[in-house]
Amino acid sequence: MPFIDELVARLPEPIRRLTMRHHELIKFALVGGTTFVFDAAIFYALSLTILEPKPVIAKIISGVLATILSYILNREWAFKNRGGRERHHEALLFFAISGVAVILQATPLWIANNMFDLRTNLDVTEVVVIDFILGFIIGNLLGMGFRFWALRKFAFPEEQLRGGDTGSTDVHPNLAELNDEELGHA
Repeated sequence: MPFIDELVARLPEPIRRLTMRHHELIKFALVGGTTFVFDAAIFYALSLTILEPKPVIAKIISGVLATILSYILNREWAFKNRGGRERHHEALLFFAISGVAVILQATPLWIANNMFDLRTNLDVTEVVVIDFILGFIIGNLLGMGFRFWALRKFAFPEEQLRGGDTGSTDVHPNLAELNDEELGHA
């Protein structure tokens, strides 16, 4: 991503060093932001139309579609120098972890709708705001924390860094190596 490379290169040295040190978290957050917008668009398209009485189903569908996009972006960009597992094994772990995260994301919405019957006597604006807070703020924070921890630990572990054509075998690269390899120049 040349735009991001240029942006990072223009940062002042202390910030650039901090950015490079936490490059995976930053890339993960950018992927998450992209899939957040995708997830929200699908969720509201479904929950305000054909799945209006079933917001939890709409959230699960949007979460699954966002997870597919997330796998592609995380595999090819955020964690591209990690892993080393066979692709089908890595994908299975990714989708299992993400399945748990989708359930975590939908849990606040389920609790509000099924235990507290929150949707009764609310207008559309109130429902949209409540769904956003429960499904996208609280739910995404739960899912994101779990997903980042579990993906790094299980699906894309550091012990099996990819080398050769896809990047360095150096587990702790220096700043120059990160500039070239982690930002996509390797």
